[in-house]
Amino acid sequence: MKKVDVILGLQWGDEGKGKVVDVLTPRYDVVARFQGGPNAGHTLEFSGEKYVLRSIPSGIFQGGKTNIIGSGVVIDAILFRAEAEELAKSGHDLTRQLCISKKAHLILPTHRILDAAYEAAKGSGKIGTTGKGIGPTYTDKVSRNGMRVGDLLSPDFPQIYARAKARHERILRSLGYAYDIADLERQWFEAVEFLRRFRLIDSEYFINGALAEGRSVLAEGAQGTLLDVDFGSYPFVTSSNTVCAGVCTGLGIAPNRIGEVFGIFKAYCTRVGAGPFPTELFDETGERLCSLGHEFGAVTGRKRRCGWLDLVALKYSIMINGVTQLIMMKADVMNDFDTIRVATAYEIGGVRTSEFPYDIAEGLEPVYTDFEGWKCDLRGCRSYDEFPPAFRRYIEFIERETGVPVRIVSVGPDRGETIVRN
Repeated sequence: MKKVDVILGLQWGDEGKGKVVDVLTPRYDVVARFQGGPNAGHTLEFSGEKYVLRSIPSGIFQGGKTNIIGSGVVIDAILFRAEAEELAKSGHDLTRQLCISKKAHLILPTHRILDAAYEAAKGSGKIGTTGKGIGPTYTDKVSRNGMRVGDLLSPDFPQIYARAKARHERILRSLGYAYDIADLERQWFEAVEFLRRFRLIDSEYFINGALAEGRSVLAEGAQGTLLDVDFGSYPFVTSSNTVCAGVCTGLGIAPNRIGEVFGIFKAYCTRVGAGPFPTELFDETGERLCSLGHEFGAVTGRKRRCGWLDLVALKYSIMINGVTQLIMMKADVMNDFDTIRVATAYEIGGVRTSEFPYDIAEGLEPVYTDFEGWKCDLRGCRSYDEFPPAFRRYIEFIERETGVPVRIVSVGPDRGETIVRN
């Protein structure tokens, strides 16, 4: 019986998962998204075109593959419709390639309003959400008040929706939050009809059946490990399990069905929104990383905070996920840097540690190791042997420190700018 390979982010998201899923998809028969919502944008570039995916798996561009939106995902029908119609304009027909789990939860119009209301109520303690209704939808899910895609098939769908809306409106009144939902609600009902056109499936049976038939499956995550609701920098996290364990709960597969775990990281670090960031740079170097790396959110357009690679956090993520292969992204952003720094430990209250602590917000100072910059345009390289010695030393240091091989190195945004090591 085949196993499910997993690809996920090891930092605070935005590591470049979409590109790598697209590159790896030819090896697989099925690509399945296992968690998250449309607040995460996966950017792909090839053949002179650029695409941003929010909910649709990144395997959609490789013909003949089945793509699944799994049970752990939350879906905004309005944003899904816009995404699907944009892809259709570019010649990608999703109706034959895309399936949606009946157990995936629906983001309602009132979830978006609640998201804004909750964030406003926090005042100076804002989390920095995208306002897409992700958190309130997952809250309804775990409190057993959610609406699922399978409810679209019920003759009682209007009544189910009305009950959920009424419950949300009671909460909004208690918060004293003013809103107008009429236009958003109209768009949502139109988009729900569009969603009904797709194949709605019991994805746990579909995926396990595919494995039993010897078909290969790649599970795609959103956000990153350090945004995991249990193991991330809480409370500045997302609302789902972004780690490898989330594949089991988000797709309905057993732990012993997990195969290779591909962990993606940038050669430096970025973070969007509020929350602790030990290696963040507030100087010209940080601005340079942001500018050269085009570090702005694919969905929100928000500027990303930038800093040096954090090996303490990276090793923590590798441990949590059981990563078997590493994938390095965006090293080309630092092509012209004279010195590259890597945090190899933290000092907290005068005590040095290599463990990722419970609280990374106060009194923490990263301990750095410096490397000579490679001073070379990596985008011109097409094999590992063509990399300059300084860059190879950087990669090999990371391999020694983590104990995991760096199998893939991305040297540019295009699909072809990807070096796969044997």
